[in-house]
Amino acid sequence: MTEDHKKDKDIDELSGVETTGHSWDGLQELNNPLPRWWVWVWIATIVWSVWYFVVYPAWPVPGGATEGTSGYTQFKELAESQQEIRDRQAAYLERFENASFEEIMNDEELYAFAMAGGKSAFKDNCATCHGTGAEGGMGYPNLNDDDWLWGGKLSDIYHTLRYGIRADNLDTRLSQMPAFGQDKLLDKQQINMVVDYVLSLSGHTDDAHHGGEYDPAEYLKAGAQIFQQQCASCHGPDAKGLHEFGAPNLTDAIWLFGGDRDTVFQTVYYSRAGMMPAWEGRLGDDTIRQLAVYIHELGGGAPDAAILPDEGLRNPAPLKSPEYEKTEDLDNDGEVLSVEPEVPLAEDAQNDMGVHE
Repeated sequence: MTEDHKKDKDIDELSGVETTGHSWDGLQELNNPLPRWWVWVWIATIVWSVWYFVVYPAWPVPGGATEGTSGYTQFKELAESQQEIRDRQAAYLERFENASFEEIMNDEELYAFAMAGGKSAFKDNCATCHGTGAEGGMGYPNLNDDDWLWGGKLSDIYHTLRYGIRADNLDTRLSQMPAFGQDKLLDKQQINMVVDYVLSLSGHTDDAHHGGEYDPAEYLKAGAQIFQQQCASCHGPDAKGLHEFGAPNLTDAIWLFGGDRDTVFQTVYYSRAGMMPAWEGRLGDDTIRQLAVYIHELGGGAPDAAILPDEGLRNPAPLKSPEYEKTEDLDNDGEVLSVEPEVPLAEDAQNDMGVHE
């Protein structure tokens, strides 16, 4: 370096260090060298990046990216994670596959395995309609209570899950309630009569129509007679429902589509036809059985004389939740609100029903 060039340098008078020539408000920027440790870290990151490009998929090329010497892909990582889960399940899965519901309910480990698997499967496949807490909604039944359309035993629940309701298979659950108004099976006045009678069975007398000028007692009596002729073959003469037909109990306070008068009238006039997919073919049989156990144990599963679990295996839960307490025996000032049919069953009621309700 020539003497002239040295003279051209701008040296800070206080530190004696060359400046960069930049100055802000009298503050000089010194041209100090980078810290040695920082330089080595920088060099190490360059070396590491080269190693990464070689070992892992990195450089984009036509059709994808370089594969890397390790052969790593996220798909392989997912497969390994899933295999780890399957390996953990294998400890119980073989026993579970060969176990009956009775054996599952009486084996602490199999019961816990079924409940854990069922809970997970429920969130993935059932919660969309029934809710994350299985509380249901309009048109989707609450699975926590003891009110079942097709039966609440483990075998009943398993069949419903496997084959669905109004699904596309020969074993599906299938019921058909007539549209009494739309199909002109009953006139509007007759529908009002039977609606009033049905509402009275669960104590909803405040919502009754009573036909204006008609005597309320006579109106209900006429509704009871129509019910016995048109509805009892499916709902039963006591209106408590029949699982064979998927016909609901009409004497409690549980309503699938709503229990106000307008909604019940719409149900009788136009009918309802809910459906549920058949999970066979979508889920494995073991998963369906886990779901059956989980749903049964939510609190409303019906007891099965053939399946008597040991004490302590099942979570203690009341079969009836307070909000769904049966109301057929509730009274108002000492008077029973339920109206029992005062007319005998029509002798030819079974023959007159062209279509099951």
